[in-house]
Amino acid sequence: MIKLVFSALALTTMTIGTVSAHDSASGDASKVTLVYEHALPNVPGKSIKGVLVEYGPGGFSEAHTHPQSAFIYATVLEGAIRSQVNGGPVKTYRAGESFSEMPGDRHGVSENGSKSKKAKLLAVFVVDTDQKDLTFPINK
Repeated sequence: MIKLVFSALALTTMTIGTVSAHDSASGDASKVTLVYEHALPNVPGKSIKGVLVEYGPGGFSEAHTHPQSAFIYATVLEGAIRSQVNGGPVKTYRAGESFSEMPGDRHGVSENGSKSKKAKLLAVFVVDTDQKDLTFPINK
């Protein structure tokens, strides 16, 4: 059931906004698209936001954090995603696997685990409704 919901969110055609990330070695741009946004009626001031992250072969995102109010649950929809949170070990998650990030976590590695295939993940944020920016670069 949960997998069906995540797949439906990822396949929705409603695109609220797209932001380019880094180009991969093959020239396919990685991108981040807000695909769903809805205020939580039973939690005043909070919303759920679904973000589709698509990495071309070799694509990646710079090290980043998310809003202090954000809890994130991410599910890999296609391919493999390499992820590192808070300086812990780098883990590879494959299609159907999930991970979460707590408020204030630092996401040091977020990248496609393949140099030849695409990868996609759906990140579901529970965040303050008035929060517009969902990612902030980590200054090294």
